[in-house]
Amino acid sequence: MRYIKSLLVLLGFCLLAVLAFAGWLAWVASAAVPLKLNEQSYVDFEIRPGLGLKGAAQAMAEAGVGVVPWQFALLGRVSGRDRTIKAGSYEVGVGVTAWQLLEKLTAGDVTQSEVVIVEGKTFRDLRTKLDAHPDLRHDSTGLTDREILHRIGAPAHHPEGRFFPDTYLFARQSSDLAIYRRAYQAMQRRLAAAWENRDPSVPYRNIDEALIMASIVEKETGHPADRGKVASVFVNRLKRGMLLQTDPTVIYGLGERFDGNLRKIDLLTDTPYNTYTRAGLPPTPISLPGMASIQAALNPPATDYLYFVAKGKGGDGTSVFSRTLEEHNRAVDKYQRGRG
Repeated sequence: MRYIKSLLVLLGFCLLAVLAFAGWLAWVASAAVPLKLNEQSYVDFEIRPGLGLKGAAQAMAEAGVGVVPWQFALLGRVSGRDRTIKAGSYEVGVGVTAWQLLEKLTAGDVTQSEVVIVEGKTFRDLRTKLDAHPDLRHDSTGLTDREILHRIGAPAHHPEGRFFPDTYLFARQSSDLAIYRRAYQAMQRRLAAAWENRDPSVPYRNIDEALIMASIVEKETGHPADRGKVASVFVNRLKRGMLLQTDPTVIYGLGERFDGNLRKIDLLTDTPYNTYTRAGLPPTPISLPGMASIQAALNPPATDYLYFVAKGKGGDGTSVFSRTLEEHNRAVDKYQRGRG
């Protein structure tokens, strides 16, 4: 009988201990976590890949999230969520509880940032933008353009035109090399699909020449509705062996020497990119072309246009297209020189 009473007392103590532990753990889970705020109204932190729950708790504590690491790890183990922590960048605001933190980490509710790669910009512009982005980890610092290509597994020797213009979302403190890799792979996929569905009459010897033409079309298009006709002009000239005579290639060849004013001497000075002095396409793309320009270069409308001129000041951004040099000269007089 005495044994039974002792056992009941022990069970009672165990039950009280369990209830006390459960109550304490519930308090730990539901209490607001103190945050060390600076100018921001939130605290952000990064959970690296392979970091366990205890390591994640330590990383949060070091970033200013006032969790007690062993308590947070215990909460995760008891709830069965200690093996489902997801790496990434996170941010939390005032009032967040330990349980909400645990849910955020196991759901992978990462903080996302974005970078927009704009059609018609150059690779130099892209590097400048990524180098200045505050939410990226700048692993490409000090690398040459070719070294960047090597790091992302790109066999190309020149980076221009190889990165697809789009909006890219990423977790904060992602590597800038990851953005380069995603943009490069996106261009590879889209360009390959367009190449497979190209007009068989286009005069490109390979897919790289198609990309070069797309980059020229991108830079020469002042109005989206004209893009197809712009492409047709250059395709027609290429088929006939005529010089392309496009200013953007000359400007690209000038590089940092271009001061915004293209002079006659620039058109007469021979460089690999001067399409006034050299026949055919330039050696590389001259910009990052968007999908519309790629499609126009690979499936241009059938026209007999060989010239175009943009409408001058006061125009609507469109161009005037001509079949003969005589027609073109009249259009230049009217829309560029104001003689019409």
